[in-house]
Amino acid sequence: MPKMLFSKIRIYEFKDLIRNKKQPKTLDVLLSRKKQKNNIRCVLIKKNTEDSHYQLQDQGPKLSDLLENRDYLDAFRSFLQSEFSAENIEFWLACREYKQMTSSGKLSNKAADIYKEFLHPMAQKEVNIDHHTREKIKRSLVKPDLTCFDEAEMHIYRLMEKDSCPRFLKSEAYENVRNAARNPM
Repeated sequence: MPKMLFSKIRIYEFKDLIRNKKQPKTLDVLLSRKKQKNNIRCVLIKKNTEDSHYQLQDQGPKLSDLLENRDYLDAFRSFLQSEFSAENIEFWLACREYKQMTSSGKLSNKAADIYKEFLHPMAQKEVNIDHHTREKIKRSLVKPDLTCFDEAEMHIYRLMEKDSCPRFLKSEAYENVRNAARNPM
């Protein structure tokens, strides 16, 4: 292997070379980066304000409004069936019905039915909730109360609100129901 030849340089000479390097150049780079950052911040602030203004103008009905109206609820349910996620609305409706029950004997039977139909790992209409929530509900089935499904119900509601509802509002099914409501025969 060939040897590399270097000229002998003393440490103090090397330090002098480093000191003589131009410092303003690094300062210029830092200043230009700072200007770029400010420009980016300015663009981001403008973009955020434009988006929020756009959202305020284009907000459609909320999921809660859709679920209160029978026509929209039926259309939303059929839309979810077409997307193979009807179990979400069915679970949410079953939880709402469960909360309206008054008999404690029927309460435990209804809770067991909801668990078997929607939350059991081998359920036909299993909803997508995390393991901890599922186990918490399973433990509460020993002595169920009106709030045992609240956490899962809110999770499914948020899922529908963030995922299914925006797609439904852009769908033809929503447009048909909205036009039918505007122009009754």
